[in-house]
Amino acid sequence: MTAPVFLVDKVVAGRVTVDGPEGRHAVSVRRLQVGEEIVLADGAGAGGFGVVAGTEGKDVLYVDVAEVRVEPEPQPHITVVQALPKGDRGELAVETMTETGVDAIVPWAASRCITQWKGERGLKSLAKWRATAREAGKQSRRLRFPSVGEAASTKQVAGLLAAADFAAVLHEEGSAPLASASLPAAGSIVLVVGPEGGVSPSELAVFEEAGASPFRLGASVLRTSTAGTAAVALLLGRSGRWG
Repeated sequence: MTAPVFLVDKVVAGRVTVDGPEGRHAVSVRRLQVGEEIVLADGAGAGGFGVVAGTEGKDVLYVDVAEVRVEPEPQPHITVVQALPKGDRGELAVETMTETGVDAIVPWAASRCITQWKGERGLKSLAKWRATAREAGKQSRRLRFPSVGEAASTKQVAGLLAAADFAAVLHEEGSAPLASASLPAAGSIVLVVGPEGGVSPSELAVFEEAGASPFRLGASVLRTSTAGTAAVALLLGRSGRWG
């Protein structure tokens, strides 16, 4: 069985105490026992590999960390700008992209999005996305979790695209398949996934002016909540990160 991952503020060697929500989950939900293997991660690339040394009450876990590993920043760095889907499909997109290996997710309030993040609702939705990325990162045994940025405007997205080494917009009318795009070996890749209603002509024009070309994934049109995951898998395979 693969060792479970639990999030800590800092990864160090030696005896480590895990308490709070993570300790409660380990002791009361997972019911980890002395001697079981465990990984402590800070979500920023560091992981402590060790065994459970003991428990106390319902929410305190003691871990003996024997080895600390630090993963380098992945290259190329992949960011997905995700238009806001309806309902809980946003969390689904974040979960599956995290499990696949995305490095950063930027929520985008596209003009054709039915859902709009405003006020308290926006703050709660962003918190859900970030919590989903954190839990999916643990579930998929990642040491480096993806960042989830603040909701971006079209102008802000254009700025991200202009600064990228490779910038693309998924669009069913793209003349070239993403599978044939020339990708950088290092640097940054920024990919825009539009809403169910599609990227508007004016938004597409803004993105093209920023240096992003439209690409299609394949013959079928995927939902916004699954297109990003499929594209990330394609990019990871083609860039050699899955090699």
